Amino acid sequence: MRGLLLAWACACMPSIVAAQGLLPAPAPEASDAARNYVDEAKRVVDAAAQPATPWNGPRDGPRAQPAKRIAVVALDLRNGGILGVVDGVLEAAKVIGWSAKIFDSGGSPDLRLPTLANALASRPDGLIIVGDDARALLPALRPFSEQSIPIIGWHVAGRAGAVPGTPVAMNVSTDPLEVARVTALAAIAQSGGRAGVVIFTDSSFRIAQDKASAMAAAVRACSGCTLLEVRDVPLSRSQQLMPGITRNLLARYGRRWTHALAINDIYFDYAAPVLTQAGLPDTAMAMLSAGDGSESAFLRIRARTFQTGTVAEPLNLHGWQLVDEMNRLLAGQSVTGYVFPVHLVTAGNIAADGGDRLLYDPANGYRDIYRRIWKRP
Repeated sequence: MRGLLLAWACACMPSIVAAQGLLPAPAPEASDAARNYVDEAKRVVDAAAQPATPWNGPRDGPRAQPAKRIAVVALDLRNGGILGVVDGVLEAAKVIGWSAKIFDSGGSPDLRLPTLANALASRPDGLIIVGDDARALLPALRPFSEQSIPIIGWHVAGRAGAVPGTPVAMNVSTDPLEVARVTALAAIAQSGGRAGVVIFTDSSFRIAQDKASAMAAAVRACSGCTLLEVRDVPLSRSQQLMPGITRNLLARYGRRWTHALAINDIYFDYAAPVLTQAGLPDTAMAMLSAGDGSESAFLRIRARTFQTGTVAEPLNLHGWQLVDEMNRLLAGQSVTGYVFPVHLVTAGNIAADGGDRLLYDPANGYRDIYRRIWKRP
């Protein structure tokens, strides 16, 4: 068995050389269209990996609405992306002078609606939902709307902005389809257009389905790549399921599986140890995530242990944006609709923009800008 795994690892070496930028993009016999696609992938990936640009978000708005109480309902605080956003909300709430109470569903489908009911019972002035599906929560959101309690969310729909058919006034997010596209194109660029891809997603969330579909479309458009499988794994059960699934995929695809793409870094928390236990070298497979830039993902990228990239959300910044959007609603104004640009974290840029603290925190002065908007010291 070990000999088979070593043979598999050796056979994967061409893709590893490609990931290091040492192999020409497509093979000489590749068509012009194939070469152009790989070249375009490299251009998009290089642009996404640049340092944070100067702030291009709002610079004016209402002053801080005084002494508000906010309920923050998190799908699962074990998820690094959700936790990072909640931390940002708490940081911003302290600055603006609000109190925030956290409610955690713990990733349990059965607790999602009761948790919102508990949040409503706390009599908040506003509701912030972090990391759930607004449409699935609609029965529990209507009572907030009936009491004129404004609602905003993070990653609660497949698009940034207002969520049609729900009382959610603003879904704060980067563009999830562009996040997914950059993730898939990074695999294509690293492999020189010869990636063998498995995609991990969670079909219980619309945003996850949309990301997986966008990644799959980008891989299918690469004539030299192979989409091996799209695997549906509930995020809440990734710890229990991913080790066995990873072993199964290794046995099924062997050396054909060169790249793992996922809608969230958490899948790799439980897949990477299996690869290590199987005796694979750290560079035997490239893992890339379409969100959210967890601490563990940064550690893997920095150590060059399987994961080569994550399209990291500016989690702390998004927490501040959530508070700003809520302040606008409480002041009777419209939300901004601001969407932060997509950013790919790799080993080449991980030291910048907060990477030394294991997060993507753009060095663009957003905290000071929001303080000035709110007229807070």
